[in-house]
This record gives sequence, C-alpha cells and structure tokens, in this order.
Amino acid sequence: MSNGNYLLKSAILCLGLIAGMRVSAQKLTKISPGEIWPDDKGEHIQAHGGGITKVKDTYYWYGEERRQGLDSNKRYVSCYASTDLMNWKFKGDVVQMTDPENLGRHWILERPKVFYSKKSRQYVMYFHLDNATYKYASVGIAVSDKPDGNFRYLKSFRPLGHESRDIGQFTDDDGTQYLIFEDRPLGFHIAKLTEDCLNIDREMCLMPEHMEGGAIVHYKGLYYAIGSALTGWRPNPNQYATAKSLEGPWSEFRDIAPKETNTYGSQSTLLLKVAGRKDTTIVFLGDIWKPKTQWDSRYLWMPVEIGDGKLWLPQPKPFKIDVKNGTAVKSPQ
Repeated sequence: MSNGNYLLKSAILCLGLIAGMRVSAQKLTKISPGEIWPDDKGEHIQAHGGGITKVKDTYYWYGEERRQGLDSNKRYVSCYASTDLMNWKFKGDVVQMTDPENLGRHWILERPKVFYSKKSRQYVMYFHLDNATYKYASVGIAVSDKPDGNFRYLKSFRPLGHESRDIGQFTDDDGTQYLIFEDRPLGFHIAKLTEDCLNIDREMCLMPEHMEGGAIVHYKGLYYAIGSALTGWRPNPNQYATAKSLEGPWSEFRDIAPKETNTYGSQSTLLLKVAGRKDTTIVFLGDIWKPKTQWDSRYLWMPVEIGDGKLWLPQPKPFKIDVKNGTAVKSPQ
C-alpha cells in the first residue's frame, strides 16, 4: 500500500469513528439493557454501583467513575442529570478524593448514594469506605449545597456501631429516608436517618440474610426488599422479600428471575419508583460488572412486574419510559 493510500484510508477511518461518535451522542428514544449507554458527549456512562436522586423534574445519577486514565491515588464519583431517564448529561466528577482516613494503597470508595436533607438544605452522599482488606467496613459522608457538587468529605463511621460494606438508599413516600447496609457478622440492616441525614436515628430492622446490593421500594401498601448473595464480582440469583412495615415481619426471600440466569448477569443497586399521572412503574437498576475492564461495565435497567406480594424481573429488552405518565413500554429492537 502506498503512503498516500494509507493516509487516505486512515483519514476515512477517523472520519468514520467521529461520525459514529456523533451518532451515538444523538438523542436516545429507549433504554437498551446491557449495551453501551452514551451520555450527551457520546461517552459510555460511568456511574457504576450508583444511586438516583430526583430534584424537582431532574434525576441525578451518581456512581463510581471507572473510566481509564484516572489517578490511581484518587477515587471518583460521577454525576449525570436527566429529565427523561434515557438521555443523560455528564455534570462532572463531583468527588475527586484522596485517601481520607489513611486507609493505605488500594483503598475503596463504592456505591455512592445521595440523600437530600430539607432541614439542612444539603445533599448528603453516603458511600462504602474501606481499606484493601475490607476491615475498615464503614460509611463515608460527603456534603454539597448543590446536587451536582462538588461534594466535600465530612466524616466516616460505622452505622449503629456495626460493620458496613455494600450500601443502598430508600426514600419512602412520606419523605423519610433510610440507609440499607450489609453487615458481615449479622446481616441486612435497614436504618432510619436523622433529619439532617448525617447520622442514624434508629434501626428499623435486621434481617439475618447476608445480602449485598440492597434496595427497597414501597408499592401499593407493601415494602419490597431485594438483594444479592455474597459472590463478589460474579452474578447470582438476586432475591426479594416483602413486608407491610419496614420493621417486619418479612416474608422468606424468593428469586426475582429464573435462577439459571443469575439475574441476567447483573447485580441490584436500586429500585427506582417512577410515579406519573397515569401509572407507576418500578424499574430494577443493576450493574453488569466486568472486573477486568471495569470502564466497560454495563447497566441492566428493566421495569419489573410487581404487585400482590410478587416481584419479577422479565427478560431484559429495550424499553421506552414516559416519566410524566409513569409508564414504560417495550421498544422494537
């Protein structure tokens, strides 16, 4: 191949890549579980192990920033904003933190979740804070006056004096906010936060099951709690239980999807309640982890079939969601 032909073909290839990026950054009309999910810049969304906080008509999605080229001494939390849950604008890394508690090399910041305190008018971020051997087992807290940061580190502690690893968030219909955390010696805790969201008010319930990726939703008079077994990066059959009160008693845990699918290769992180003018849709938010290429980890979002004490995650397929009406429909492939 002549040098001129090589340069020409290289230029065509570059133009093709740029065009592809522009296409991927166009407005999305559906959510495609397990696929690359481009933000407003055409970059794959980096919000792993995340949580969502709604402020008026805007949803803010916070998660672990796992893109390549990050400073290995720091840990990052990204923030994205959307009004339709399909198209997300990157608001930046609202946490860029060096080791806050002298935890040593390979220290850990995982599963960021943000609560809003009406009392203090602050946004309060909880996250799993740990050292490389998972012995610190605490929650860290960072605060901000705005939903899109920047968040400043405040403190760390063990909720109710217990170990805390994976955490989840839940805001009830009356606005009361709760922290969910996994305690290796004891089990699955549900704890009510204080009004300023900076401490634990009291424990609501301790379930003896050991589960990660904890999430809760309140739907038509019942609470549904889901979680994942302790298998590290490997997916497993996520399960759910129900109760009329957060204090229990809770039903036995049952599979949310066919056992052999291992929750379609994902792990739960949140149950998102989308209440609209016509209906209410509950969306399962899960992570499809790729531990060796974490920047390429994907998301499994899918409306669940829920009601009368049953919760089922159907086979994931592309879907459209209408946040104003609270409805979701399957979309053509």
